[in-house]
Amino acid sequence: MRLNKYIAGCGICSRRKAEQLISDGHITINGEIIEKLATTVDPDNDEVRYRGVVISLSCNFEYYILNKPEGVISSCGDTHDRKTVLDIVKSDSRLYPVGRLDFDSSGLIILTNDGEVTNHITHPSFEIEKEYVAVVKGDISEQNLQKLRDGVYIDGKLTSKAKVTIVKVQRYTTTLRFIIHEGRNRQIRNMVKSIGSHVYELERVRLGNLSLDGLKKGDYRKLDEKEIAYIKSI
Repeated sequence: MRLNKYIAGCGICSRRKAEQLISDGHITINGEIIEKLATTVDPDNDEVRYRGVVISLSCNFEYYILNKPEGVISSCGDTHDRKTVLDIVKSDSRLYPVGRLDFDSSGLIILTNDGEVTNHITHPSFEIEKEYVAVVKGDISEQNLQKLRDGVYIDGKLTSKAKVTIVKVQRYTTTLRFIIHEGRNRQIRNMVKSIGSHVYELERVRLGNLSLDGLKKGDYRKLDEKEIAYIKSI
């Protein structure tokens, strides 16, 4: 088994991040520091350590859905000592958020110690649908709706086609529903900015077949067996 796949399977991180751990010399096999990315490991006979601690494929994986509130960082730590998703989801395991949600956005985010699942959900080749509800400034014309659907340029690169519909129109705002499969930094906000509007509120309500299903902001729950089977099948 490739070493990066083994590390991810132990729940340490994704395959991509595992490669960085290897390059940085944090991984040993049978006492020897490994820095070659193509290294393979025998799970039955080799002793693999991450920063001196033995890791194995036999760890118990945990999977959570969190409805992240605004003002919470979707990472494991923050240099400015702001609240993170790990301050909300309590576990004895070393959990990692799967993907990111902006500091000022809310909604569905997965946390797990299963690095292989993290890799599958975040890898762009799997094209998992992400559904968002956005409250934006002003009226949105049919012409601008079509622009969002067809794709707009962000940092010189065209976004993929999106499903965009109007949910509600109020005096000063319009509520839009976006369904996309990309995961660029602040993508929805930048798409709306490209048509001359502004996002006031943004919530992710669905990731693939997983939804918040009435989960209140700041609350979380474990995935059920059906949901776990789904994310492992991706």
